[in-house]
Amino acid sequence: MKTLTSLLFAAFLALLVPSLAPAQALDGGLRIVVPYPPGGATDRAARLVADALKDKLKTTIVVENRTGAGGRLAMQQLKSTPADQHVLVVVNPALMVVAPVVFSDVGYDAKQDFVPVSHITDYDFAVAVGAAVPVREFNHLVAWLRANPQQANFGVPATGSLPHFFGLMIGESVGVKPQIIGYRGSAPSITDLMAGTIPVAVDTLDALLPHEPGGKIRILAMAGAKRSAMAPNIPTLRESGQDIVATGWNALFAPASMPKETVQRIGLAVRDVMRDKSVRAKFEAASMMPVSATPDETAKMLAAYRAQWEPVVKKSGFTK
Repeated sequence: MKTLTSLLFAAFLALLVPSLAPAQALDGGLRIVVPYPPGGATDRAARLVADALKDKLKTTIVVENRTGAGGRLAMQQLKSTPADQHVLVVVNPALMVVAPVVFSDVGYDAKQDFVPVSHITDYDFAVAVGAAVPVREFNHLVAWLRANPQQANFGVPATGSLPHFFGLMIGESVGVKPQIIGYRGSAPSITDLMAGTIPVAVDTLDALLPHEPGGKIRILAMAGAKRSAMAPNIPTLRESGQDIVATGWNALFAPASMPKETVQRIGLAVRDVMRDKSVRAKFEAASMMPVSATPDETAKMLAAYRAQWEPVVKKSGFTK
């Protein structure tokens, strides 16, 4: 027969070690909204997370692409989500950092209408030239642009995107005023780079890498704090003499109406699956750098990112 002391001790242990209790299912399922069309890096990240998270949360997860207005439409629609609905949105800095500065009426308050859940991937920016440009190192590109300022045309995947402002940052650093040429995505920008229509492209490293082996483009430098494991032969901008570090990310956010305990529960579940070696391997195979982070860690990352990039965007004078 158990004594009163042993019963009390068992109850005390249960309070101290709640993680020993079996995980409860997240009732009602979960929707992850992607504000962009299928096939892009944000969409791929959402689907990889959903696939890993469904077993962790013991629930059905549906990934929904809701496009329009460069992703802003989804944010405008999701900001008023009722508290009893389990809905997340996976976004990059364009919607959380750039758009609120660039647009006079973005249609949502990035700081009040959404709360961080989990930072899931990082990506680097890079600078590439077409095969016809007679340079093989970033320093050579700087000299060539200074000698040929009329050739300082930088293709970027979208006007007002982070690569747009990264291109302006590079121009200021090297003493060249670039003409930013915005495209409707990375594919048309890189196509024009390969065709020689534009001499320089500024984009994400993962978008540029698949096109380098054919010799039609050369990636001269990437903007991470250190060389990428995906492309260890490509030097950083710091190694090339420019004190620039610029990265992007994908992260999950919830409407501010979601109860804090639900945000915390989902955020920690995402953190856990992003620690799994097999999950990380899937992200790396898709040329994405996996990150594992709690809601609090994600909030700190976002605050630091805003502090770095909001002044750059404002200084550019670019508005819509």
